[in-house]
Amino acid sequence: MDQKADAVIIGSGINSLACAMVLQSRGWRVLILEQAEEIGGAVKTGAYTAEGFRHDWAAMNLSLFAGSPFFQRFQDDLMAAGLGFVPAERCFATAFGEDRWLGITNDPERNLHNISAFANNDAETWRALSDQFPARAAHIFALLGTPFKPLPLAKILWRLWRKEGTRGAFELLRFLLSSPRSWLEDSFESPELRSTLAAWGMHLDFAPDVAGGAVFPYLEAMANQSFGMVIGAGGADTVIKAMSSCITRAGGRIVTETTVEDVLIEGGRAVGVRLRDGRVHLADRAVIANVAPQNLAKLVGEETPDYRQKLKRFRHAPGTMMIHLAMEDLPDWQASPELRQFAYVHLAPDMDQMARTYQQAKAGLLPDEPVVVVGQPTAIDPSRAPEGKHVLWMQVRMVPGAIAGDAAGQISARDWHTAAEPMAARALDILERHAPGTRAKIIAQKIVTPDMLEADNPNLVGGDQICGSHHLSQHFLYRPMFGRSDGSTPIERLYHTGAAVWPGAGTGAGAGFLLGQKLAS
Repeated sequence: MDQKADAVIIGSGINSLACAMVLQSRGWRVLILEQAEEIGGAVKTGAYTAEGFRHDWAAMNLSLFAGSPFFQRFQDDLMAAGLGFVPAERCFATAFGEDRWLGITNDPERNLHNISAFANNDAETWRALSDQFPARAAHIFALLGTPFKPLPLAKILWRLWRKEGTRGAFELLRFLLSSPRSWLEDSFESPELRSTLAAWGMHLDFAPDVAGGAVFPYLEAMANQSFGMVIGAGGADTVIKAMSSCITRAGGRIVTETTVEDVLIEGGRAVGVRLRDGRVHLADRAVIANVAPQNLAKLVGEETPDYRQKLKRFRHAPGTMMIHLAMEDLPDWQASPELRQFAYVHLAPDMDQMARTYQQAKAGLLPDEPVVVVGQPTAIDPSRAPEGKHVLWMQVRMVPGAIAGDAAGQISARDWHTAAEPMAARALDILERHAPGTRAKIIAQKIVTPDMLEADNPNLVGGDQICGSHHLSQHFLYRPMFGRSDGSTPIERLYHTGAAVWPGAGTGAGAGFLLGQKLAS
């Protein structure tokens, strides 16, 4: 039996590390147990293709982290521990083919110029949205940063009503319930602008017609214009390295290659964990599980059957396939050479295609025209590759975790081991159409399929990088279920955190930060 800690934390993702730092700031002794060889969950960086090329395994965009309440509180400690950001002025764009493209930068006037090329009325609407953003964002970020419990929620709603009045409050509520398509079609004339913004919904399980998804394209667009985008200096793992350094320097322990078999429960109270090898770690004050709900159900055994059933019913988003490329050079984008300077280029030409892709993936089909996200981190941070070389970070969104067929009728494989190469070729064909000659620049590649993502990190069930759908029935006070959005469980001293818990996915460390504050108060 190992020495006791105040908190034993299962999993070393960004929310675990954030929670640990908050608890340590209040004098708690923390022990973090990670089943993988490397900490960080979906936020890690490695030479996955060739020596000298550093690729972000899953998460690349660190803007949510840089703007988070957690970072605001621990900024000095993290920067002293080596955390580094690289700002991107040209944030995201969509290529439509030939000479048609639209990009959003951190320069409002440049954005207005780009948008007016498609529709002057849209430029005026964009200006109005930009002017309104500070006031509206204050309400939205307050909502996203609060525990979804009656008292704090009531305070936010009261402040909203006092500032905006009944009409303004209900307009914001309508917006929060809107689908990307309904908001975008109500707001803009240009199909190109609509598609450029709607592509962000696909990062978070919000196809164009899914209610509740409008807020994410809105926030990405307005926040990128207002604050720019940041990526990690040398890789996204800069945040993990800095956080783990802070934790270990303060006396915390992080143990890798250690699988937790079950949570020890005595008299309805969590008292520790048992490892697969039989060893036991006891916890004086809390056991904190940063795991997918279905995996938490396994850890608690036969305790609280109703709670276990609700955990098992938690729904996951479709999967993602990653393609990491070591490159001789960046793509020569047909639409404009300026696209080489953007952090992200989306290949998602219209909302109808995005909606079709989503439905195909939900039905278990390999999409015939998947949404392809092309990250160009070395356009922003050349240190990630040997001099003059580059890396591409490609997400194929969305794909099924389990393959039932191929929407194009061309791929016969029904398992990812054999479907990986032809599906990657389909995505690279799309890239090649927009940037001819890209294939000839590839030095090495690594394809990461949904089952590989889950094998590496069991929280990514079926390759779901956001650890659970964010649809309205499973978001806000319903994430992961009604009454448990604050990380509490029916088992005393057992707590749940991670992307499956409010406020959900992303690199903002919100769930871990909120839980740490709750426990340390």
